[in-house]
Amino acid sequence: MSSFPGNDAEFPMLARITGPGDLKGLTPAELAVLAGEVRDFLVAKVSRTGGHLGPNLGVVELTLALHRVFDSPTDRILFDTGHQAYVHKMVTGRQEGFDQLRRRGGLSGYPSRAESEHDQIENSHASTALSYADGLAKAFALRGEGRHVVAVVGDGALTGGMCWEALNNIAAARNPLVIVVNDNGRSYAPTIGGLADHLAALRLNPGYEKVLDLFKDALGRTPLVGAPLYETLHAVKKGIKDAVAPQAMFEDLGIKYVGPVDGHDIVAVESALRRAKGFRGPVIVHAVTRKGYGYQPAEDDEADCLHGPGAFDVETGKLLAPPSLKWTSVFADELVALAHRRPDIVGITAAMAEPTGIAKLMRTFPERAFDVGIAEQHAVTSAAGLAMGGMHPIVAVYATFLNRAFDQVLLDVAMHKLPVTFVLDRAGITGPDGPSHYGIWDMAAFGVVPGLRIAAPRDAATLRAELREAAEVSDGPTIVRFPTGSVPADLPAIDRRGPVDILARGQRRDVLLVAVGAFAHLAVEAAGRVAGQGYDVTVADPRWVRPIPAELVELAGEHRLVVSVEDGVRTGGVGDALGQAMRDAHVAVPLCNLGVPADWHPHGTRAEILTDLGLTAQDVARTVVETVSGLELADTTLTSTPNGVRATN
Repeated sequence: MSSFPGNDAEFPMLARITGPGDLKGLTPAELAVLAGEVRDFLVAKVSRTGGHLGPNLGVVELTLALHRVFDSPTDRILFDTGHQAYVHKMVTGRQEGFDQLRRRGGLSGYPSRAESEHDQIENSHASTALSYADGLAKAFALRGEGRHVVAVVGDGALTGGMCWEALNNIAAARNPLVIVVNDNGRSYAPTIGGLADHLAALRLNPGYEKVLDLFKDALGRTPLVGAPLYETLHAVKKGIKDAVAPQAMFEDLGIKYVGPVDGHDIVAVESALRRAKGFRGPVIVHAVTRKGYGYQPAEDDEADCLHGPGAFDVETGKLLAPPSLKWTSVFADELVALAHRRPDIVGITAAMAEPTGIAKLMRTFPERAFDVGIAEQHAVTSAAGLAMGGMHPIVAVYATFLNRAFDQVLLDVAMHKLPVTFVLDRAGITGPDGPSHYGIWDMAAFGVVPGLRIAAPRDAATLRAELREAAEVSDGPTIVRFPTGSVPADLPAIDRRGPVDILARGQRRDVLLVAVGAFAHLAVEAAGRVAGQGYDVTVADPRWVRPIPAELVELAGEHRLVVSVEDGVRTGGVGDALGQAMRDAHVAVPLCNLGVPADWHPHGTRAEILTDLGLTAQDVARTVVETVSGLELADTTLTSTPNGVRATN
């Protein structure tokens, strides 16, 4: 293990690595020094910027071995999820970019095709790499190209059904493809499920690798003279394997298995990878690693091994930012309070118990909380079954991840009118994790689901209230969405119109500003700025944004202009739905719809990106003033033109 020197130390061995080719000639002793410097470099850089530390500390030797055995970018190395690709970035010429890791204009926290030819995929959602690898291997075979494909997947990713769909096809295709299972027993938290138990059994059986190696070596040296001898040897191998490791599912699929190997022993990992590379068919290399390896504060962090900390103190591993009330914490507390009052409340998450707050319910009512692994589709349909059985499931995932289970929400839950509540953490623009993690699609995508209601709380008080209201719904699904980060101060309503909260109101009804969720504070500030320009603004928070409340449409009809502002994609979002509801009700008031353009927006802080998108109080106020003054000018032109026909230039 390396010991971090506590300052910006020089990294002389690492400085020699400008590309993967520089790794080839290093001796084992030099590789050990390099691995230590890589860990020190990771801790030094991530402590300043924040990022995925624990996963990368765990794959240092594994990544070095991959680049010594394979020739990237000719050979394609694919990282599932991708948050463990920092070491890969370092050895492919991007060390200097780590000073701006996950910051505006700096390195992405995931593989990025725009950054390097060594990065092939960047969607950073788990359980996808094997399907990409299957397609790439088929393409190389069809084109007659002798290129290798390597997919690095975590044991957590193998809890996702898409991996098993891919494995089935990989086994059938028989193309050269190396699958490295990075088995650290965790995704965010300890890996859940039968597969995790199987891998643990392999890890804990030291005789398995030695016994299996003997028979693999014997088979490699034996001239196979026909089917009978092959079948005999195969039967012997299977018998030994079943004796020491029952349920050896990988080879039962038709994919060769190598391991388990110590993922922190670079010589052993290289040996396994070279054997796999030479097989010319699909092979799984099972590497056992420790998340957070080499940095004591990460190893001591039982919750998630410093999976993705913000800026932290190098010596202690403690976060530098002062503690504040987080949206997730408010939800977790209210969920436990609900569960105390109602025995039908159960929680479900997909390998994200701590990040989504479900962990608190698990500690309080362990029998009523379920972590299904990285399996969002299963989570949703399992929740449907729980609802059919008389429970009220609350499924907590990041907003971006519910996209993966749209069909299940639509047909398995909504079509059956089942009371399932989906709590979407990190909704809207989330910032440093980039476009694949932005939760900007949910209000548009799920707004079309019949019978589904969507709530967007603006503060802690409304989050608690709207979660309780969602749990009372018995005839269909609900969504409660909130952003990442700290909760703003409570913003009390000054009036209520049906379910709609009125947050500000002037003497005249010039403009109705409809604020969705966390944009309520922005809207109130914008209203004050507009008032300074001589126009009065009513600020309304619908609270439940889909379907559009009838009372909100009535309010719209009482104003000269309606402006909506939301932290989601504009196309198909709340503003679009409000416009349709106004047309259906024959409310002919002009509507200006402000939101996030449907595009791939780069990473940066939430504030930076919202500024780029024109979604600040100043921008909204300017838009309101320009639009309403434009309406006044048009009205003046219309009334001063003969026969009521607007003049044109």
